[in-house]
Amino acid sequence: MQLFRHTPIVAAAALLAVLSAGPALAGGSYDPGASDSLIKLGQTMPYSGPASAYSTIGRAEAAYFKMLNDKGGINGRKVELLSLDDAYSPSKTVEQVRRLVESDEVLAMFSILGTGPNIAVQKYLNIKKVPQLLPFSGATRWNDAKHFPWTTGSQPTYKTEGRIYAKWILANKPNAKIAVITPAEEAGRDYLAGFKEGLGDHVNQIVSEAVYETTDPTVDSQIVKFKAAGADVLFNECTPKFAAQVIKKAAELGWKPQIILPAVSNSVGSVLKPAGLENAVGIVTGAYVKDPGDPRWANDPGMQQWHAWMKTYNAGADPADIFNVYGYTITQIMELVLRRAGDDLTRANLMKQIESLDGVELPMLLPGIKLQMSPDQRTPIRQLQMARFNGTSWELFGDVLSE
Repeated sequence: MQLFRHTPIVAAAALLAVLSAGPALAGGSYDPGASDSLIKLGQTMPYSGPASAYSTIGRAEAAYFKMLNDKGGINGRKVELLSLDDAYSPSKTVEQVRRLVESDEVLAMFSILGTGPNIAVQKYLNIKKVPQLLPFSGATRWNDAKHFPWTTGSQPTYKTEGRIYAKWILANKPNAKIAVITPAEEAGRDYLAGFKEGLGDHVNQIVSEAVYETTDPTVDSQIVKFKAAGADVLFNECTPKFAAQVIKKAAELGWKPQIILPAVSNSVGSVLKPAGLENAVGIVTGAYVKDPGDPRWANDPGMQQWHAWMKTYNAGADPADIFNVYGYTITQIMELVLRRAGDDLTRANLMKQIESLDGVELPMLLPGIKLQMSPDQRTPIRQLQMARFNGTSWELFGDVLSE
């Protein structure tokens, strides 16, 4: 009888065979941009141009993935985020996204910034069946599964936010004379539509409206116009650079309306500091993430974890800039989707997993705000809480609000 001896060479070969067969045995399935060892995601960010303050978000997202990769990645796979500059120019977004899809072959697009840039590539990505996940924009068109099944939203829609601010004005300043400034793009139109819907029969309390182009040097003339119209409430629906200009110009004119800032421009570091913190006292906004400057969160485990991450992985960034919290939180949603996808890293499964987020709490979302998704409801964050700036940080007040 001849015995079989299990030599080291045979054992090593057997182990190699098991490891090689692992993904196949586990039913691993991949679309372009995914493999046994790597997941490639793409995005565009305004690292230059008039909306460059938002580039903080892209840097925070890259830093979060760096942390994950240092810890072994997601389900054993490293994540590569290819983040390209589009200067907030839709035509440049098209060029960069085509490169990411057709040359770099990313699995999905993640957190493209801006309404105009996302609109420019939405139809292309849906035709290509490439997921357009968690764009940093609150346009209502991301919540349209019938026409754009490969697109999701991320934050509360601009219409929802506009309605909430209008209702707050009616409850707290019922005789307000209102001025509104918005960008000349779909984001501004969404905000204005929701704001007017919220005002309802009181829409005639808007005494002055103005728009601006992102290529304009300033919005000073619009603010002079608002003061002359006798407005005592101002919905300052501008991107960061122009939002800061509005606050600063109003102060220079000695005009002191009640200013409302949208969630997309309520960063202390990127907006209020450039405007002058003393000029921002009393401004109100809607919030859905924790403000790092608010002392109420000093002992909060989620905030402590965020500060530790900032210190280790995003040390050059301003801790007063809430855009770092946005980037961190949106990337946690993407991490959750990829983890739940497991070894089925197909584009269809990514959509299935993101649609199934239900009642999920995240460390830096405000208490009471949870992710809620479904095949027909593509906006995961749909609640806000009002906050007022006290000269140092945002102070929350009232209940968590939704439509």
